[in-house]
Amino acid sequence: MPDTILPPTLQPGQILARGVCRHLLSHDFVTVEELTPTRGLRVDVMALGPKDEIWVVECKSSRADFQSDSKWQGYLEWCDRFFWAVDEDFPTDLLPEETGLLIADGYDAEILRMPPETKLPAARRKVMIRKFARHAALRWHSARDPGVSLSSW
Repeated sequence: MPDTILPPTLQPGQILARGVCRHLLSHDFVTVEELTPTRGLRVDVMALGPKDEIWVVECKSSRADFQSDSKWQGYLEWCDRFFWAVDEDFPTDLLPEETGLLIADGYDAEILRMPPETKLPAARRKVMIRKFARHAALRWHSARDPGVSLSSW
């Protein structure tokens, strides 16, 4: 019998993302991680709701992680709502009040602050839903058939 392959160790932000994704699923949102809405940006979690709502969640594991993030405002034009996900020990007073806030761990999350909704234009929503679908399908394919290179697709 071959040796069991253990999953790689998750980084702190990935642990938060796992809890966020679990929580959002309980609200009927499906999620993908590490989606690139446009060149130079990669969101930690993008969520698609039952009415085509698009939420972006950035996971921050420390003060330094948050303070080194200079791109987050670029995510605002790619979603209807923007959230931060942090653990219970994070100094939440650092986070802009006009953004959403989730407290998360590796198993779940809780929405503490709902941000205002800024509806995406219809054309951008269509583009993002297609990117979401393609990203999800490619991730599923690579999990199902890990020996196939998807980089050229």
